[in-house]
Amino acid sequence: MDTFANMQTWGHEQVVFSHEPSCGYFGIIAIHDTTLGPSLGGTRVWPYESTDAALKDVLRLARGMTYKSAVAGLNLGGGKAVIVADPKRADRESLFRAHGRFVESLGGRYITAEDVGTSPTDMEFVKRETKHVAGLLNLSGDPSPVTGYGVYVGMKASAKMRWGKDSLEGKTVAIQGCGKVAYYLMQHLHAEGAKLVVSDIDKAKVAIAVEEFGATAVAVDAIFDVQADIFAPCALGGILNDDTIARLKVEIVAGGANNQLAEERHGKAVEARGILYAPDYVINGGGVINVYGELQGWTMDRAKRKAQEIYDTMIRVYTIAGRDGIPSFEAADRLAEERIASVRALKRMWLAGDR
Repeated sequence: MDTFANMQTWGHEQVVFSHEPSCGYFGIIAIHDTTLGPSLGGTRVWPYESTDAALKDVLRLARGMTYKSAVAGLNLGGGKAVIVADPKRADRESLFRAHGRFVESLGGRYITAEDVGTSPTDMEFVKRETKHVAGLLNLSGDPSPVTGYGVYVGMKASAKMRWGKDSLEGKTVAIQGCGKVAYYLMQHLHAEGAKLVVSDIDKAKVAIAVEEFGATAVAVDAIFDVQADIFAPCALGGILNDDTIARLKVEIVAGGANNQLAEERHGKAVEARGILYAPDYVINGGGVINVYGELQGWTMDRAKRKAQEIYDTMIRVYTIAGRDGIPSFEAADRLAEERIASVRALKRMWLAGDR
């Protein structure tokens, strides 16, 4: 992969490759855009098959964070970090303290937090080396509850647009991935009376969904063939592709995973099948709202009230898409880009202390 070419194509400001041999740390930090504020994005730990795979993931995720924060109305830019490692490795202190040192070297341009393969405890190790970290114990901690709630209200907004009312009672939702975000999403759906069909590579997580929420379990690959009202991707990205889109038997796709479209053309392919697509970085924006709330000293209730706005933002995205005759993912991009451009265009004012 040509790193500079991809940075130019996607508009990234900075990419940092880091290595600490004492603990086997290999990490990449990508900063996409800091027009609205310092870049914020979680650290993902994953055993990537190659450096190119890790780089592609971190570049896409960082760009997504820029758009996510912009659409959510937050004063943050977009960034992301990946660590190439087994997410279940036991010796975590040295790994995350090494990561914290590289975050600190960026001088506040990047703020990290929890993501796939990490936890609030890991962020406490990061905090020993830098103050540019959120998602800490006894503060906002795990953002999954707010993220799951945001996906839930975004799903209700999608239902409103498709069926004229936002009730999910009696609707069948096929959920791919039973991780932390999906768990809280299932809580809300089960309480409202939705029927759940689930799959996950981790059988223990599936068992919890079956026991606590009365979900029906299917094989990992079979989730794409389930006859349902809504498909909720809540695992890793690239899940909407040439193979899977043709197999879907749903009217709405609305889930918590990042980068659900393998390529932008797949957003058009989803629409061509008559399926309403909830742009991922809009509907799963509760996580960044939760972390931003921690940085601003918000209570959990205030963070959830802010996440409630995802409902109205989703309606706005669908309205723009209908008005302009464009796919919903392009409408979301337009909404984000307009906010970034409007702030970038502001003339700088002279302030006391300028030299």
